[in-house]
Amino acid sequence: MNIHDKLQQTINDIVDHKRGILAADESAPTIKKRFAAIQLDSTEENRRIYRSLLLETKCLGDYISGIILFSETLNQKNNADILLPQLAWSQNIVPGIKVDLGKGPLPGAPGDLITRGLDNLPERLKEHAAQGARFAKWREVYPITPTNPTALGLQANAEVLARYAAICQEQSIVPIVEPEVLMDGNHDIARCAEVTEAVLHSVFHALYQHKVVLEHMLLKPNMILPGKDNRRADPEEIASATLKVMRRSVPVAVPSINFLSGGQEPEEATENLNAINQFRNNSPWQLSISYGRALQQPVLQAWQGKTENKETAQAALLKRAKLNSLARQGKYHISMEVGGLLTAQSA
Repeated sequence: MNIHDKLQQTINDIVDHKRGILAADESAPTIKKRFAAIQLDSTEENRRIYRSLLLETKCLGDYISGIILFSETLNQKNNADILLPQLAWSQNIVPGIKVDLGKGPLPGAPGDLITRGLDNLPERLKEHAAQGARFAKWREVYPITPTNPTALGLQANAEVLARYAAICQEQSIVPIVEPEVLMDGNHDIARCAEVTEAVLHSVFHALYQHKVVLEHMLLKPNMILPGKDNRRADPEEIASATLKVMRRSVPVAVPSINFLSGGQEPEEATENLNAINQFRNNSPWQLSISYGRALQQPVLQAWQGKTENKETAQAALLKRAKLNSLARQGKYHISMEVGGLLTAQSA
């Protein structure tokens, strides 16, 4: 199978009309923070147990098509001695890998950030592919202030995302391109729209320059939201603003837009996704998810690091996955949040 066919097969396995991506790629500091909230130490063994719990959830593959993993997870096994990437694929969930190495200040652009990790990326991708990864994720972040992002910030971050994506495709790995405009701040929804549109234009210009095949990538952007210190917008307003920016900025060739939750509460993220799909009209892309905390927060709260809570935690994950699957189709309603299980009809 040539590179084109491998990339297309991965796209075919990830992109459909009802499933989304689970982001379980928390770095060591992030997972430590999540575990601290349930008073659990972030040891390698606890991380293995938790991520095994996620992937052992029965029927998860009915609603989740891909999972982004952290590098240590690719070599970990569950208690039945099955490698976690193999466990994912046993449910037709494509295993992927986070490959960026964290962010830091961008010299010459005060307030802007840049992500590291390009230097040895081809070698790491070869290793990860041998471990079962078929797609990758790289995140660039854009704080909003009265002066950020700067012109240099837009250009530099877009260049890094494009170089990453081009390297991935050379290695037969589908890239998820994640330009995240942060919710932090008191900016209004119009400012978020303005910045996100500028970010996406710069990213796709760079992707074109680096000859990235748009049909063989996924976009993971933020929704258009007011800053978290501003007012709260209703789902219809968010959907309208988000679709307007996507239509102005994202080429038709991109097969799927998988929104990040970006600090939204689980129910809020599902409700907003539902509104986007209800208002999608003739939008040319799949409009899906690549949620981390918005899928996992109820799981961690139910689990509490205790073996006896495993089934309850898995039920919480399956419920959120089902609800987001319905939201993918514009069929979700907030009343479905009540109770522990969905009815057979609503599922």
